[in-house]
Amino acid sequence: MMANGGFGTRGGASGMVHLARLLQFSDSTLPIGSFAFSNGLESALQTGVVSDPESLLNYVDLVLRQTARMDGVALLHAHRAALAGDYGAILVADSELYCRRVGEEQQLMLTRVGKKFAELVLKIMPSPTLERWLGDIKADATPGCLPIGQAIALAHMGVDESEAFVMHQYAIASMILSAALRLMRIDHLDTQRILFTAQGRVEGDYAAVRDLSLDEMASFAPVFDVLVAHHTTTHVRLFMN
Repeated sequence: MMANGGFGTRGGASGMVHLARLLQFSDSTLPIGSFAFSNGLESALQTGVVSDPESLLNYVDLVLRQTARMDGVALLHAHRAALAGDYGAILVADSELYCRRVGEEQQLMLTRVGKKFAELVLKIMPSPTLERWLGDIKADATPGCLPIGQAIALAHMGVDESEAFVMHQYAIASMILSAALRLMRIDHLDTQRILFTAQGRVEGDYAAVRDLSLDEMASFAPVFDVLVAHHTTTHVRLFMN
């Protein structure tokens, strides 16, 4: 801390402004359409995989582990590429993540929310790299996965890669728990307890994936993959995945 009581500077903004803006982009109410997706929770409830707060915590843990080893790896590579000015490497990370996502609904979630995120950020602040990426999405030249857009925007803001990883993982857990409030008998106190507990794994997840290459980006989660497949065949659905 500086002698005047401030927190120094990060990317041209004070430490407090930096934190405030990071919180803004991790807010579950960010208007990018994530409320329409449950990340498989709807099927998990229909099949009995999730039935109470304890099994919901186990499910959130499962998704966070899988996401860290897929989306998280792509995000880290795209963040490093954005800082290095290597736009080609950003596109590679985008494509590699999209190809590894099992199921049309999961791909739809990544790309629809990714495009909305880029559009939102560009309304808030300029970012030439993000603008170029959004143009390529609209031209069908790149899929437009959310973690890639987050990486580009956060690198532009001066957010380091570990903070970007934390923000992404937090947003995934928050998305699932927001859906849980609409899908099952659970209150806000339970979901906040689950969120607090689940975030305790983020440091270990980051340490486990930070040195992985894009070729090593993979996750063995057959239960989750089956739930994703199940959701496409159900006749009554509240969420898009």
